[in-house]
Amino acid sequence: MWRTILIYGAILAAAVLALKLVEYQLLARTHPGELYIGLLAVGFMALGVWVGVKLFPRRSPAAAFVVNDKARESLGISEREFEVLELLAAGRSNKEIASQLSVSPNTVKTHVAKLYGKLDVSRRTEAIVRARELGMLK
Repeated sequence: MWRTILIYGAILAAAVLALKLVEYQLLARTHPGELYIGLLAVGFMALGVWVGVKLFPRRSPAAAFVVNDKARESLGISEREFEVLELLAAGRSNKEIASQLSVSPNTVKTHVAKLYGKLDVSRRTEAIVRARELGMLK
C-alpha cells in the first residue's frame, strides 16, 4: 500500500515539476524584464539581510532580574507588603489585590498606606517608581 502511494506521489510530483517548468519558460518569454527585475530585487534583499546580520551582532538575553532584598529589609517592608507592591506595579486595583491575596480590601488599603510611609511617597505611581529606583521591582 505504501509503495503504491509513494509511486503515485512521485508521478504527481514529476508532473507538477514539469508543469512549473513549462510555466516558467512561458513566463520568461513573455515577461523577461519583470522577471530579471524581480530576481535583482530578491538578490538585493538577500544581500541586505546578510549585511545586517554581519554588522549588527545579536544581543545576548538580559540577565535575570534579582530583587534588592537589602533595600526591602532596610525599609522594613514585609513579604505581604512586597506582594501588594508587586500587584500595584502590575496595575491591579485594591479589590483585585484583595481577591488575589484572599484578604479584605481594607487590609490592602492598610498595606498600601504602610508602603507609602516606608517608601516616603503619596501615590501609587510614586511608590512603583521609588521601588524600581531601589531595585525592588523590575
